[in-house]
Amino acid sequence: QVQLVESGGGLVQAGGSLRLSCAASGRTFSSYAMGWFRQAPGKEREFVAGISRSGGSTYYANSVKGRFTISRDNAKNTVYLQMNSLKPEDTAVYSCAAERTASGSIWNGHDYDYWGQGTQVTVSS
Repeated sequence: QVQLVESGGGLVQAGGSLRLSCAASGRTFSSYAMGWFRQAPGKEREFVAGISRSGGSTYYANSVKGRFTISRDNAKNTVYLQMNSLKPEDTAVYSCAAERTASGSIWNGHDYDYWGQGTQVTVSS
């Protein structure tokens, strides 16, 4: 069992930046791959970014590649999502998730074991 708590969401203008944080409980944070997902009203949840256990590999949705950066600090049990050049289309609730199984797909939300409550990101035009 692990608890995930997101923070850093808010209202920003298009072109602005925001940094999301996800703090995890427990002592085995480094054993989980981590991902960020987002969901806009009326739309399905979509993958945004993922990072391997060690942080050596990162993955991004095409829609955010080049603008968003995922990172993790295992000593702090925290994963981050740096969001630059934000667009109104980025408006959504952003959630972090932890994947326990090494063979799981980092792209597939159904393979994640734990989820945070989410934090709202709103980008105005």
